[in-house]
Amino acid sequence: MTSTTTRVLRLLSLLQDRGYTGPELAQRLGVTERTLRQDIARLRELGYPVHATRGPVGGYRLGQGATMPPLLLDDDEAVAVALAMGLAEDGSTGIADIDHSVKRTLAKLERILPKRLQRTVNALRETTAVGPATIGSREPDAPVPADTLATIAAAIRAARELELDDQRVEPYRLVSWQRRWYLVGYDLDAHVWRAFPVANRRRVVAGTRRFAARTPPESDLVAFVLREVASAGYAVHARITVLAPAETVIARINPAVGVVVPVDENSCLLLTGADAMETIAIYLSMLMMDFRVDGPPELVEHIRTLGRRYREAVAHL
Repeated sequence: MTSTTTRVLRLLSLLQDRGYTGPELAQRLGVTERTLRQDIARLRELGYPVHATRGPVGGYRLGQGATMPPLLLDDDEAVAVALAMGLAEDGSTGIADIDHSVKRTLAKLERILPKRLQRTVNALRETTAVGPATIGSREPDAPVPADTLATIAAAIRAARELELDDQRVEPYRLVSWQRRWYLVGYDLDAHVWRAFPVANRRRVVAGTRRFAARTPPESDLVAFVLREVASAGYAVHARITVLAPAETVIARINPAVGVVVPVDENSCLLLTGADAMETIAIYLSMLMMDFRVDGPPELVEHIRTLGRRYREAVAHL
């Protein structure tokens, strides 16, 4: 028979998910409703605010109390919390008290994680870098299943070849940027380094072949991903001539915005991209510099429309 302690912990885990009726809980735990009421009383004695309501839609639910009681997490939840806190720690929230609390909470969680879960968390943290925050419009989220990230992280740690759909890749680093995931890897078919988007992959499988480490394309792989994404990784790309020296533009923009190529001492070329024309227009307005739009034609027309709207907005002044 299940021990009282184990049963009470199971009851707590159920109540943390949602509310249940008494008969539902009794059935899930395999006990009588009388035993259930005794277990509810034990949780209340331990400080858990278990609320009960009567009637045909009544039941039990876990409410808010005066103190913070212990929290139960299943395997997936524990890994998710540890990884999220690790990424927050690496990226820094910029809030001193919260950053300190994140470190303390993460240390507590890591001390009690089972080894099998610790290996998954360590693999993800050790193989992941976090890109910089950006100002302005953020691209739509592209979520990735946790299992996919765990598979890639394990392949990176083991130096095993990876199959991404129909591409053979030597994986080196995961980069998390703007709630999107990219893999820095060597494309074995094209024989070039790439920043592979991880979202929407149909097949992600670690192979058995190991590989010897190559020299990375550059020491800062986050910067490599940002340049790759800016030049090739978006649905819309643009060529902008900025009427200012390249070093002035580079100092002004976030590296995630695009690649700057000098033209002469007074102008440069900005290669940029986004998932929407409107986002590129926002980037350009934030430059606070004179510029010319070289393409694509859709962006030229969009900027022309914005210019007309701005002129008409102040024509009466």
